[in-house]
Amino acid sequence: MLRILDRLEEILIATLIATATVIIFVAVVHRYSLGLLADVVSLSRSLDMPWLMGFSRTLYFGLRSVNLVWAQELCIILFVWMAKFGAAYGVRTGIHVGIDVVINRMQAKNRARMVLFGLLAGAFFTGVIATLGANFVFHMYHTDSISPDLEMPMWLVYLAIPLGSALMCFRFLQVAWTFSRTGELPHHDHGHVDGMDEEAEAIAASPLTAKDH
Repeated sequence: MLRILDRLEEILIATLIATATVIIFVAVVHRYSLGLLADVVSLSRSLDMPWLMGFSRTLYFGLRSVNLVWAQELCIILFVWMAKFGAAYGVRTGIHVGIDVVINRMQAKNRARMVLFGLLAGAFFTGVIATLGANFVFHMYHTDSISPDLEMPMWLVYLAIPLGSALMCFRFLQVAWTFSRTGELPHHDHGHVDGMDEEAEAIAASPLTAKDH
């Protein structure tokens, strides 16, 4: 069950990132293409090239008819959702930055107590945010509030708060439970680059590399 949840979490975050990236790319290309076509129209007019001016004007007005005003708002919403669920993913994988200089100097028993206290405090805080967020979304659901550009119900936008915070609370409790049993915390090597270690091992195991040695 946890593996399914982990996989869904990763798929959701990756989908949000990919969707926002594509939308931003299309919006930027659209904006700069309009500016470029406007310059071509002006240039063709000054050079007295009616065929080029007519062609560029057709492209300009055709591209201008594509309305991407909603793109910025949608990207903001996607990044908000990505941040909330990404925070939960960070707790699970140990990628959040923390200051542990003092804790690491403590004795093992005191260190374990402080780590558990921090994890439980994080669970309490995110649990409170999830509860308050759920109450806020519940009341927002009974209003007619919509977003300016997409005209999306605002309760759907704010739904990221209780869902993301609840998942983050669960991840804090999950890490605390694992730590209480094994004494280990999730750790992420910030200097690790995916694929580099595998490539180095493949090169080292290559027959050509073995011959060189």
